[in-house]
This record gives sequence, structure tokens and C-alpha cells, in this order.
Amino acid sequence: MTQATGSPSPRGAAVGRGIGIGLMYGLWKPRVLGAWRVPAAGPVILAVNHSHNIDGPMLMGTAPRPVHFLIKKEAFVGPLDPFLRGIGQLKVDRTTVDRTAITHALGVLENGGALGIFPEGTRGEGDFASLRAGLAYFAVRSGAPIVPVAVLGSTERSGRLISALPPLRSRVDVVFGDAFEAQEGARSSYEGGGGRRAGGSGRRTRKALDEATVRIQARLTAHLDEARRFTGR
Repeated sequence: MTQATGSPSPRGAAVGRGIGIGLMYGLWKPRVLGAWRVPAAGPVILAVNHSHNIDGPMLMGTAPRPVHFLIKKEAFVGPLDPFLRGIGQLKVDRTTVDRTAITHALGVLENGGALGIFPEGTRGEGDFASLRAGLAYFAVRSGAPIVPVAVLGSTERSGRLISALPPLRSRVDVVFGDAFEAQEGARSSYEGGGGRRAGGSGRRTRKALDEATVRIQARLTAHLDEARRFTGR
């Protein structure tokens, strides 16, 4: 498939993963659990809790595959704009229905890539207590499985040198959960050589998306609870 103009670059995301690995493992001590649960190929959505600014970069540096993240447009300022675009990240306007961001995100999945989403839409308690409908829409529309991810420990303490960051060389846990479908009983209509391709056949009515959101929230919350018990955080 020909890459559309302005769409995120898979090669850029691979470069971003390399940068993330260097920074995250250089500055902190990530402990990665369950990374084998992320499908090795084909479209997948990584749904991450969000309580600290490093959660996105931490996932980029610890996921077993390059990740294209939906990131608020406010982060694309100054030199960060070309940098984030260059490493395959997607700018989204959270105040409106950003059709360009939607098209690019679906394109990532159509091309068999990994899409990273903060289901809560913004940074908060990181407990999946309030989910926006975007995650359900992308999952149902594409048919891609969802892998829940819990990033734990990023907010426990503040660093001495930079209070806005966790202490340098402190441990941050990244726990990947089992992949699941957004709609119960749904089967994705993508199979083929080299991995699965997006092409969901699920219902996309408002009621269906609301039901999918409830199902997704239950699965994400259960994973977060299990991850906290397992890590003691």
C-alpha cells in the first residue's frame, strides 16, 4: 500500500523506538512484563493508562514493536513538531472530531502497524475510570485487537534534579496484558501472509460503540488491578 502524504512513517516509528529505548533505559530502570502478549505482526492497539508525561515515551521504549501514538496537538510546538512527526507520531486535536488524525490512525492499522492510545484522552489518575469513545471506534472499525498496558511507578516520587520527572534510575513497571477484541464474539476479517490486516466487520452504531466501550473499560480496569497486585504498586 502506498503511504499517503502526511501519514505517519513506519520507518520513523522504528527510529522513535530506538530513541525511546536509549532514553528510557538510560535514565530509568524499566521492568517489562508480558511483552510477549503483543502480537508480533499485524494491526494492534496498545491502550495505556496515563498518569505521567513519560508514560508515552516509556511505552515507545519498552514495547516489542514500533508504536505510532495519538498525541495531543499542544505537544507539537517548536522543534518538537518536526521531531514528533519524524518519528511517526500522530497529532490529534482533542477539541473536535479530527478527521485527519482518524484517517492516519486507521491507516496505521490498515498497514499492519501498532497504534498507541491513551483511552482516557488526557493525563489523570491513570485508572481507566473515564474512557472516551475513540478507542472503541478504532478497534471496531479496524478489527484490530487491543492489548492493555499498565505503566506503574512513574508518579510515586519526584526526582531531585527535575521534580517533574521520576527519580533517575528508579524502577518503572510496564505490564502488558492479554489481547482482546472490542466486541464480544467479534471476529476480525483479516488474515494473510506476513500478519493480519485491518478490516473489522463489527457493528459501528452508537449503541454498539457504547457497549464496546463498557467492555473495553472492564478489561482495562481488570488488567490494571492485576498489574498492581502482581507488582505491588
